[in-house]
Amino acid sequence: MTDKTENYGADLVVDSLINHNVDYVFGIPGAKIDRVFDTLEDKGPKLIVARHEQNAAFMAQGVGRITGEPGVVLVTSGPGVSNLATGLVTATDEGDPVLAIGGQVKRADLLKRAHQSMNNVAMMQPITKYSAEIHDANTISETIANAYRYAKSGKPGASFISIPQDVTDSKVSVKAIKPLTDPKLGSASVDDINYLAQAIRNAVLPVLLLGNGASTEGVTASIRRLLEAVKLPVVETFQGAGIVSRDLEEDTFFGRVGLFRNQPGDMLLKRADLVIAIGYDPIEYEARNWNAEVSARIVVIDVEPAEIDTYFQPERELIGNMEETLDLLLPAINGYVLPNGSKDYLKGLRNTVVEDVKFDRNSPKGLVHPLDLIEVLQENVTDDMTVTVDVGSHYIWMARYFKSYEARHLLFSNGMQTLGVALPWAISAALLRPNETIISISGDGGFLFSAQELETAVRLKLPIVHIIWNDGKYNMVEFQEEMKYGRSSGVDFGPVDFVKYAESFGAKGLRADSKESFADLLKSALSEAKNGPVLIDVPIDYKDNVTLGETILPDEFY
Repeated sequence: MTDKTENYGADLVVDSLINHNVDYVFGIPGAKIDRVFDTLEDKGPKLIVARHEQNAAFMAQGVGRITGEPGVVLVTSGPGVSNLATGLVTATDEGDPVLAIGGQVKRADLLKRAHQSMNNVAMMQPITKYSAEIHDANTISETIANAYRYAKSGKPGASFISIPQDVTDSKVSVKAIKPLTDPKLGSASVDDINYLAQAIRNAVLPVLLLGNGASTEGVTASIRRLLEAVKLPVVETFQGAGIVSRDLEEDTFFGRVGLFRNQPGDMLLKRADLVIAIGYDPIEYEARNWNAEVSARIVVIDVEPAEIDTYFQPERELIGNMEETLDLLLPAINGYVLPNGSKDYLKGLRNTVVEDVKFDRNSPKGLVHPLDLIEVLQENVTDDMTVTVDVGSHYIWMARYFKSYEARHLLFSNGMQTLGVALPWAISAALLRPNETIISISGDGGFLFSAQELETAVRLKLPIVHIIWNDGKYNMVEFQEEMKYGRSSGVDFGPVDFVKYAESFGAKGLRADSKESFADLLKSALSEAKNGPVLIDVPIDYKDNVTLGETILPDEFY
């Protein structure tokens, strides 16, 4: 046990996390960082030991996405650090704050071909907002304070700190930085707000395009207040899912965009004479896909200037606190009503896209059609439940057809489109929202990217229902290859008995063979999950994927 009569670098690490109100640290120990793990035994955040560093990073990302505060991941040197890369690039590109701390060899070994010696900072620099290595133990807390701020400021993302073993083992003479107050941004300028208000009043069909940055609790509340007073049509990105409430859906919501051509959202953005992009990031849905003609009139509301390209040239940017900007915009446009012609267009758009793509839902015996599965989910998932979705064909179906009415309760990876995120995110959601049962969804291919974390969920007795859409292939690749080349390659793998797999971890394993059996099993699973994770294996009928795929933009094949 560490001598607690002295303070070490490891104490500064943990005390800094305490001062930043960090509740959980996700990670895997190792010799180069073990003093920090030893310190966590006595004080500080709850340690969640994961089964792989990449998944620990996903768990930290889940915390960042749900709370807006950086999730923390702690790993050892060498492959412990390198295994973080996919999780950190996913967090940075998708706007989720994460603080990653990695062990490092002793300073004397940094330039040698020593065991696990590598340039951690150089590796992480391109995929994080901040990457630094600490060489003086007394600077640990100030470095953590800066890294934490960088992770959550502006467009959030990942910060990385490398700490050599002899630095965490060193005695320190300073105390941890005290809790800091976040800088308070003011609203956009009065001139800019008045400009937008006049643009809306002069517009025939203004449309709100809501992105990930608009899905924070405060901004979502401001948007809802605005929409209650002024019925403007709204399009959400996948990561903006749930900003529009159930009560506002009928009057304002016209779908999500992120992968498809000729969805209601695409049609509406093309028809609009004013697009107001709120918290929108091009990685969620590139502007070239919805503004191919470079004809859209665009105004931005955000916390930092937009990334400009040929297809995204805003004529005005309202930069500042988005909540305050929207709250000041409301009285300036109160009383605005869409012209009758626009109302008629929107009514027609809604009526014609209810069944915009025709599918054959008569599936072979033993298989379940995606829309049947989604229909059952929709009937059983309440608005306050969190649904995490992996990447694969199931993600296309879920993004297009599953409805969500609370922001940051339907989670997608639509920037990096990273396989394996669903179960780790579900673990984070279950920790942060302990009174809910969490639904986690993956394909059979993506599930095995992070399936070992089923043990973590069992160990923590988390109320998670994980649903596998099982077809025995990397199907999202398969159907796109077939559309492009007339055949598929490199998509086949062997079967796995997921029921036995779940049971081997101590989870409940179930298998559906029809819509009706899935409905019965899901109801049972939602009840049983209160005692720990339940997995449902659903053999899926993907025969309509090509039909669905015909709506995908050519540049959007993955």
